[in-house]
Amino acid sequence: MLIGYLLGSIPFGIILTRAFGAGDLRTIGSGNIGATNVLRTGRKGLAAATLLLDLAKGFAAVVIVHAIFPGEEPLAAAGALIGHCYPVWLRFRGGKGVATLMGIVLALHWPLGLVFAIVWLGLLALTRFSSLAGMIAAISAPVAAAMTDAFDLVPLLMALAGIVLWKHRANIARLVDGTEPRVGRSADA
Repeated sequence: MLIGYLLGSIPFGIILTRAFGAGDLRTIGSGNIGATNVLRTGRKGLAAATLLLDLAKGFAAVVIVHAIFPGEEPLAAAGALIGHCYPVWLRFRGGKGVATLMGIVLALHWPLGLVFAIVWLGLLALTRFSSLAGMIAAISAPVAAAMTDAFDLVPLLMALAGIVLWKHRANIARLVDGTEPRVGRSADA
């Protein structure tokens, strides 16, 4: 779990925006450290890099722990998501976990990761609500696991989806109120 947490807690959004002169990400848009907020800097390349690196750290945590401690992958997965969402280095104020969860799901069972990606990207393209797409994709992982006889992953994926939903509680309120911004428009999310 510690290996997962340490990898998950690397704040790539902050590192990239600072390294490329886009400022402190925590003072921009929503203050979130994820790719959607990096996009608000106007730097699409940095947003894409943040998304890929956040995905990669979730994937790497599971793969590395599988190589060193086979059978402990669920602990690494939980550690990576918790590390991303609650990094000690940032006073436990991290991201919302969607990209990191996708990396975790891809590493645990790649067909479920493919479902996650299709749901996420499809809903994002259809609705332009990053939060909604991410939450539904997170929920799709345990549902797809149950439907494809990957029952051993259902409890873990339900717990991880629960963390993602918890981190999106303000977005849920804005979706209900009709004030949630769409990707491509400037507002806090």
